[in-house]
Amino acid sequence: MKSYMRSYLGIDLGTANTIVYMKGKGVILNEPSVIALNRDNGEIICVGIEAKKMIGKTPANIFAIRPLKEGVIADYNVAVAMLKYYINAAVGNFVILKPVVVVGVPTGATEVEKSALREAALDAGASKAFLIEEAMATAIGAGLDVEEPSGNMIVDIGGGTTEIAVISLGNIVLSKSLRVAGDQMDQEIMDYIKTRYNIVIGEKTAERIKMEIGNVYDSDENNKLSMEIVGLDVLSGLPKTIQVSGYEVRQAIKNSVGKIIENIKSAIEETPPELLYDIVNKGIFLAGGGAMIKGMKELIEKETFIRVIVADDPITCVARGAGLVIDKINILRTL
Repeated sequence: MKSYMRSYLGIDLGTANTIVYMKGKGVILNEPSVIALNRDNGEIICVGIEAKKMIGKTPANIFAIRPLKEGVIADYNVAVAMLKYYINAAVGNFVILKPVVVVGVPTGATEVEKSALREAALDAGASKAFLIEEAMATAIGAGLDVEEPSGNMIVDIGGGTTEIAVISLGNIVLSKSLRVAGDQMDQEIMDYIKTRYNIVIGEKTAERIKMEIGNVYDSDENNKLSMEIVGLDVLSGLPKTIQVSGYEVRQAIKNSVGKIIENIKSAIEETPPELLYDIVNKGIFLAGGGAMIKGMKELIEKETFIRVIVADDPITCVARGAGLVIDKINILRTL
């Protein structure tokens, strides 16, 4: 049966995951930003979780790819195919009115990158496509009143980028967008294991290490974390099993974490005094997948002397904010 109702979608087209929020229904889709294609004819084999399982395991005629890198489109045609698949999955194939889509974009994206993202949304089936800076979307998704004359500070540590922003009166007062985030940490874990043990592991194993025993704060509890992994021994060319500790993972990702902390402190230093007073009273709001890394909240508090609040369901904040902005006409006019 065909639907004559127009859908309004908020989309976080992330480097690691694509999350779709539908007005009136909430988050309806949360899948990895991965698509598997037939190399011979370009046919879509699968998208999302099933495609992610194929990374590093495909035969010669199939390839699994992440079409986004550092929060922006790296492969336009593949990104359109993936976005079209997700929009159809969200609204169904039997719709008369195409959906209105609001897509989160990194604050530091260039005009060319923003244009590519907007065009991709339109080519994927949207009737109208708006872009919203991810920091603003995160703040709205976290439930902050961004339109009041009061300072709010957001730190969103995603897969491809880390967004840091101070928001007041519906506008971003200052922002920093780093192409340093979860994916960079995965790479650092891979590099560390190879350097320390002469063992090669894949990105899925590195991500699993980060999620299970990844930590950024020195404590007895974090130091006792450990897990067993299997990789390829560079010297023998054979599989090898090793035990990796929480301390080692903390050492592996310290460069990325250090850059994030340095930029948070820099943003605080640049914040106007009156807004800084508000932020000290309210706290810093932390979102994104990086918010779930053990000790991230405690480390930021230790380094900034400001209370940190982890947003509810931190991974979906951008998508929820992008969907909810439809009702904030003053902000929507600026998109």
